[in-house]
Amino acid sequence: MRARISLSLAALAALCACEQDSQDRAPFVPSYEGIETRLLDGDLVNFFVAMRGARGSEDVENYADCAAAQYALIRGYGFARHLRTNVSEEGGLWRGDAVYTISAALPRGLKTIDAEVVASACTENGIPMV
Repeated sequence: MRARISLSLAALAALCACEQDSQDRAPFVPSYEGIETRLLDGDLVNFFVAMRGARGSEDVENYADCAAAQYALIRGYGFARHLRTNVSEEGGLWRGDAVYTISAALPRGLKTIDAEVVASACTENGIPMV
C-alpha cells in the first residue's frame, strides 16, 4: 500500500510540474518583419525573411516556405523545391536566407513544396507571403 501511495504522489508531483511548465511558456506571437526576393537565375530564387518572436529556426524556415509558395504561384508555377536555408538570430531578430527552385511540374528531391497547399496553410496560420 505504501508503494502505491508513493507512486501516486510522484505522479501527482510530475503532473503539477508539467502544468507549471506549460503555464510559464510565453504565447507564440510572431512579428513578421518582411520578405525580400531576388531572382538568381531563371527558376532559382533567393528569399530573405526577418521576424521577431520566433520559437526557433523552424518558424523562420516556415516563413521562407510561405514566401516561396506564393512567389511560385505569382509566377504561374505550382511547385518549389527547397535547396537551403541559413538562419541567424541577433537581439531577438531572426533572419532567414533561403534558396528555392520553382517549377511547373513536381521537382525531384525530398524538400518539395506544393505551392497551393503551402500557401493555403500559410493563410490559415496567419503567415504573410510575398
